[in-house]
Amino acid sequence: MHHRLAPSSARGLLYVAVAGIAWGTGGPAGALLFQHSGLNSTAISFWRLVGGAVWLAAVCRLLGRRRIGREFAAAPLRYLLSGVGLAVCQLGYFAAIPRVGIAVATVVSLGVGPLFIALGARERITGALLLAVLGLALLVWGNGGSGSASIPGIAFSLVSGAGYALSTLLNRNQQDPVTSAMLGFTTGALILLPLAITAGITPSSSSWPLIAYFGLVPTALAYTTFYLGLKAIRASTAAVVALIEPLLAALIGVLAFNEHLTPLSLVGAAVLLVAVVLQARRE
Repeated sequence: MHHRLAPSSARGLLYVAVAGIAWGTGGPAGALLFQHSGLNSTAISFWRLVGGAVWLAAVCRLLGRRRIGREFAAAPLRYLLSGVGLAVCQLGYFAAIPRVGIAVATVVSLGVGPLFIALGARERITGALLLAVLGLALLVWGNGGSGSASIPGIAFSLVSGAGYALSTLLNRNQQDPVTSAMLGFTTGALILLPLAITAGITPSSSSWPLIAYFGLVPTALAYTTFYLGLKAIRASTAAVVALIEPLLAALIGVLAFNEHLTPLSLVGAAVLLVAVVLQARRE
């Protein structure tokens, strides 16, 4: 007997898959910004959120949505907390990297995100979800990742995952995901602004096209399509399907940066893909 997805569920899965693909380009774009912009991680995160807000403000104008202030006034706490979640997600991840390494920071922050989301949404933690976390760990660690067991580093990684979960849960079932995402980006950027200024906020002139891309694809497009998907499928399913992000990032690393995947990483990628398919079939 074949399992058929409802049209709304299939649409939701497609939106989240697009978000995961868009997020997957963010890692390479961020790495290039580190090399060429002269900015630190906090300033790059600030410009990412500013860029996302500017792109979505343009979309709101094109769509004739002119009551943005009224939208914020109707639920200011939600948008403030969404901005906090976005800012904390960025800050926690980048604070964890020097303490535990990229591999541990990535596995913990991306791995606990779906778990926190499932718990916050009161959804069942499925075997597919746990399998996805295992696949993520194999993919990252098998590719030569290493790191220490620094308690502060693990704590920052957990905070990053919690920030991601918070912004996800607050943006479930939003009638206007475009406006919701734009307001979240705006408040998140304002939260990051004081920290970004202290470290230097002006990028090199040659990096503006890359900043524009960073704001458009891995931010504005990714979060908007993710929030659209949350209207149609479970939050925990969306979080697992979005884990195609590290798969695409690994593929880009191989194709564009001459990186190599070990056999263990390939096993991890396969396990992660299977987990995504299994979780999607639950819809």
